[in-house]
Amino acid sequence: MNRQLSSDDDTEPANGLRWVVCGLLFFATTINYMDRQILGLLAPLLEVKIGWNETQYSNIVTAFQAAYAIGLLGFGLWIDRIGTKLGYAVAVVVWSFAAMAHALARSVPGFGIARAALGLGEAGNFPAAVKVVAEWFPPRERALATGLFNSGANVGAIVAPLIVPWLTEAYGWQTSFVVLGATGFIWVAFWCILYGPPPRASDRDRITAAEFDEKPIAPAWHALLGYRQTWAIIVGIGLTSPVWWFYLYWLPKFFNKRYGLDLLHLGVPLVVVYSMTCVGSMTGGWISSHLLRRGWSANASRKTAMTLCAVAVLPILFAADAPNLTVATLCIGLAAAAHQGWSANVYTLVSDMFPKQSVASVVGLGSMFGAVASMGFAQLTGVILQRTGSYWSLFAIAGLAYLVALGLIQLLVPRIAAIERKK
Repeated sequence: MNRQLSSDDDTEPANGLRWVVCGLLFFATTINYMDRQILGLLAPLLEVKIGWNETQYSNIVTAFQAAYAIGLLGFGLWIDRIGTKLGYAVAVVVWSFAAMAHALARSVPGFGIARAALGLGEAGNFPAAVKVVAEWFPPRERALATGLFNSGANVGAIVAPLIVPWLTEAYGWQTSFVVLGATGFIWVAFWCILYGPPPRASDRDRITAAEFDEKPIAPAWHALLGYRQTWAIIVGIGLTSPVWWFYLYWLPKFFNKRYGLDLLHLGVPLVVVYSMTCVGSMTGGWISSHLLRRGWSANASRKTAMTLCAVAVLPILFAADAPNLTVATLCIGLAAAAHQGWSANVYTLVSDMFPKQSVASVVGLGSMFGAVASMGFAQLTGVILQRTGSYWSLFAIAGLAYLVALGLIQLLVPRIAAIERKK
């Protein structure tokens, strides 16, 4: 029988080790986002050098999303079956090679192939990371841990605008892809040396005390899709992921077109936006974890945090027509911060409702739907900008997506709790 420990029992060795593990997840996510952010940063420059238009650029983005969607399904199931240590390492090796391969591209199809390879590898990051959190952290700490590692996305998006312009100006755009891509191999070395399961049985008991005692759900799509909880995750990720991808790929272009910022001057507003998202990611996770510690239910804690995030996104409705760069940057930064707080809680819902043996599969499945939706939104963005040049309708969609998603989640899962398995 599992030994139930109080919320104040922090004397286990895993108490320190699990935050080292969280640090590894943070750095992997940082590298992940540096590699995917480079294209958005260099888009204004490459638009001139390669000669693509808005529609062609959206096709390159879609190539990433299509491969990402396929990779999410494959990596989610694979990681649940072979484990996080090998699965995560393989994912990082694949995407690091793909990131470096961008330096060889000289045409729109070439960039499309490189982006597809990158998307396939990067798909392993979040299914693996969320599963690691479920393996190492008790339920009351999972949203905070998820928020912390997820803030690596924001750090990556901050570091890239600081490094890429300098590397590009000094050594050429190809060097930017090679240097940032190569950092993944350094991470893999540390991961292989440092990562392992919780070292003592008492640690595993402490982490899994509130877990499931029944036979786990088979990590298979047909089994998972039979649960309303799975569709709640699909909705929570699927309706909001396109907004985040829009920020990553089109914010540099928005600042360039709207305010005339070139590569050397894009860094400041992007650093402000993604610095705000660091705070949002950790705050969103902290809110629900704090409420749980105060005795709130998982249902009340998670949904309160998600509601606050959904409301905080709304000022982005005014970003397209903002009177100056500062106002636009702050509106977008607040919305992006709220998105990351939202994501920290949506990913944590998976381990709230599903046994950890199925966590990576559910995250992969939900993220796959998010990637498919992002493909559609990327195509829509290209068409709208090609025809109108206006970002107003795109920011309007970004502002309302979270409230719609929250309403649907409430309809699907009125109360967040461990699932009851189908007979």
